Amino acid sequence: MGPRNWPIVGMLPMILLHFHCMHEKYTKILELSKGTILIKGAWFANIDMLTTSNPDNVHHVLSTNFSNYPKGPKFRRIFNILGNGLFNSDFDEWRKIRGLAQGFVNHKQFHRFMAKINHDFLENKLVPVLDNASQQNLVVDLQDVFQRLMLDATCITATSYNPNSLCIGFPEVPFLKALDNAGEAIFFRHLVPEGFLKSQRWLGIGKEKKLSKACEVLDHIVAKYISMRQEELGKGKRPEENKDSFDALKYQLTETEIFGTTPTNKYMRDAILGLIFAGQDSTSAALTWLFWLLSKNPSVETNIKEELKSKLPVNKANKLHIFTEEELNKLVYLHGALYETLRLFPPAPLQVRTCIHPDTLPSGHKVNSKMKIVFSAYAMGRMTSVWGNDCLEFKPERWITEKGGIKHVPSHKFLAFSVGPRICLGKESAITRKKSVAAVILHNYHVQVMEGQFVTPKASIVLHMKNGLRVRNKNTWP
Repeated sequence: MGPRNWPIVGMLPMILLHFHCMHEKYTKILELSKGTILIKGAWFANIDMLTTSNPDNVHHVLSTNFSNYPKGPKFRRIFNILGNGLFNSDFDEWRKIRGLAQGFVNHKQFHRFMAKINHDFLENKLVPVLDNASQQNLVVDLQDVFQRLMLDATCITATSYNPNSLCIGFPEVPFLKALDNAGEAIFFRHLVPEGFLKSQRWLGIGKEKKLSKACEVLDHIVAKYISMRQEELGKGKRPEENKDSFDALKYQLTETEIFGTTPTNKYMRDAILGLIFAGQDSTSAALTWLFWLLSKNPSVETNIKEELKSKLPVNKANKLHIFTEEELNKLVYLHGALYETLRLFPPAPLQVRTCIHPDTLPSGHKVNSKMKIVFSAYAMGRMTSVWGNDCLEFKPERWITEKGGIKHVPSHKFLAFSVGPRICLGKESAITRKKSVAAVILHNYHVQVMEGQFVTPKASIVLHMKNGLRVRNKNTWP
């Protein structure tokens, strides 16, 4: 049985009452409703939501009948902070922007630059911070560490500039706070009537006030980076710390034969902010949940450590080591642990679409252009109908074949990187980065998660932990 549909207000009371634990609530409702349910909004709000965790529905909407299910104008209004970039665009505009983005992520110089960034940041930023915490016996918020690391790395990938947010002392970072506030406000926008949001904007209160201030901070920082990069490239200069950089701004400003003309500042702003928004948050969230899951499953952590040691020469196995991409590709069990983390705690827990023409989903539910179609990746990872009776267990073996290889699972039942034409362009780079960070910590440190913490997902479009993850770490090697 689903939530009660009240006169006039529909199921809005349920949404507001359970906003803080919406992902868990959706999971329970969908399990009872065989994977799909219509969430009725207030009659005056026009926000009925067909919510589903059915893989067949996902495949139908995001792949088979892709052209009938754009993100749509309502989606763009909700995510207006990201402008008209790849994340928000549809149809011909989307195809053009995606083609340009694909050219960037597939470029040989980009892959060389990414490899250099990964190694440099692990050796010169993450390791010194963790060593200092170990020596001082400090309790640190591991989620904060990952967010800072990924912000710095993603900003360099996007603009060539390093905010230096990850350093001993953990300085205040307005960029991170703005991203966090924006994520919460956008999630809130998905669930409440537009009239309620308009009243918040008019009064200058609540989530809309936080979102407005977040936009100001993000716009100011990104505009500064664009201006600095334009000036340097215009003078034939490059930042001294990144002489061989191949960042997204450089790509846009110098590859005129691809773009046809120099992109406008608005185009660059939307592209850069979208890249930072996606790259920073998704990786840091996944890594945080991985270490929490390992603390609850010590045998899995032991297996990963043994795998890491087994893939190294004897003279490197008991020393501080930063794994190369070639070494990372051999880590099948770590790969399974990461995918199992993404199954249970997908960084993007919800996806939303609308349809142009009325349609009937494989589940038999009818949809029309006045509905939102919401895919709950979080609930999907917890469905016995999708993953079996052991769906709540953390089992890296789920992703490993009998011969010891990586098992293929259809992407429409594993939504961590989306599916169909909009599948994540940076999937391989993201997995490599997650593996590299996890490997350097697990091989070189023992991470102790502090007891007594209340660990729960944040009500946001990115599945961060609400209260962070407090840990102590100790160097493994003398």
